[in-house]
Amino acid sequence: MTLDPNAALVLFSGGQDSATCLAWALSRFNRVETLGFDYGQRHRVELDVRAPLRAGLAAGFPAWGEKLGEDHVIDLSVLGQISDTALTQDAEIAMQANGLPNTFVPGRNLLFFTFAAAIAYRRGIKHIVTGVCETDYSGYPDCRDDTVKAMQVALNLGMESRFALHTPLMWIDKAATWEMARELGGAALVELIRTGSHSCYKGERETLHGWGYGCGACPACTLRAQGWQRFKAEAG
Repeated sequence: MTLDPNAALVLFSGGQDSATCLAWALSRFNRVETLGFDYGQRHRVELDVRAPLRAGLAAGFPAWGEKLGEDHVIDLSVLGQISDTALTQDAEIAMQANGLPNTFVPGRNLLFFTFAAAIAYRRGIKHIVTGVCETDYSGYPDCRDDTVKAMQVALNLGMESRFALHTPLMWIDKAATWEMARELGGAALVELIRTGSHSCYKGERETLHGWGYGCGACPACTLRAQGWQRFKAEAG
């Protein structure tokens, strides 16, 4: 299988991080496709914002719009069926005895990477881009740099390919993620991500805060809000 070195597949959930990574990929590659997963997540509204976000990027940034290719959505509802977490069940978000929040869905990102590579293989795409990060995050072990590197080795061995997994946000915090959006697309991109993306674990999309929509209290909202505040303070 020949992989196109100028093509990328972005794991695009509809959240702030993946939207920023999509802009990052569009600024670097000639053909960019997107991939989302429906795994029975409690905040399924994130899937609803994906199409408007893609349309907003295409309309607001015509040069990127010409590069934006096919969108894929995979039904991974079986993951929700075997998961007992606050992201797949109506449960209070809390820390567990093992030190991880109960929003951690075991195996989720490992499956995401595997399915992404399978699609990239079929589509002849070399680069796979994901918004995982171990700077400002909830402690998920499948977001760590070591995990991504190990998955790249396993996928390349298992598919006899040379995929390149990219993690543009791995070593930066949420404030720097907002700044990356500003550097990539100016105030227009920041505003599109602020109002168009969704991060709230509870799926609350009725209240618009300065940093975007959300409940304002869950870990995802807290990280996003704190990052926005630092970003605005540093930007003056």
